[in-house]
Amino acid sequence: MTQAPDALLVAAVQAARTAAIDQAGDAQLVGAPVGVEADDERLVTHLFEAQLPGYVAWRWAVTVARTEDVQDLDGVTVCDVVLLPGPDALLPPEWIPYEKRVQPGDLGVGDLLPTRADDPRLVPGYAALPADEELDPAQLWELGLGRARVLSSEGRDAAAKRWYSLDRGPRAEIAINAPLPCGSCGFFLPIAGSLRAAFGVCSNEFAPDDSRVVSADHGCGAHSQALVVD
Repeated sequence: MTQAPDALLVAAVQAARTAAIDQAGDAQLVGAPVGVEADDERLVTHLFEAQLPGYVAWRWAVTVARTEDVQDLDGVTVCDVVLLPGPDALLPPEWIPYEKRVQPGDLGVGDLLPTRADDPRLVPGYAALPADEELDPAQLWELGLGRARVLSSEGRDAAAKRWYSLDRGPRAEIAINAPLPCGSCGFFLPIAGSLRAAFGVCSNEFAPDDSRVVSADHGCGAHSQALVVD
């Protein structure tokens, strides 16, 4: 149920307008009243047109209040004066951090794309899975060797899902029509680490995916066992 605004505070429109003019610094910047909103039992916000250049359809919002024992306009208190956008206000586009704006393929020659210190795709090098590093975690920590950060389990999962869903996964048309999967091909070079069983790099210069990561169940017509029978 919508609360009705306090009648005494509604009548305090002139006090609210005066407060808006004081904040704006010029009476011409405060336009006509455009509404009153009840914020609480004895808390009301008066809205006035904002005549500021660049603030199309914005409003001055002046919040006024009174205590229970106040029964006249002289006891009304101005709590806050702010500019707020109206329903038809001209607003800037929502800010999107660079890490969410950048898309695959955006990085060019000489560009830098820093990763956040708390990037969930990465963990400190000492937290690497043994299968992903030549040295065990204890050696990496004690000797300070290896990479500063490595893929986290979240990072590996994201990479695996992305690679698997691309046109070098099992659902690509060329893979569906291939005689055998890449995992059984002599040109298939399994990648190191925990993703070894699922992915590798094609080394066949005549294959469409030469030098690219492919899934073990991907495939093409250049399989090493695709022999022509005379």
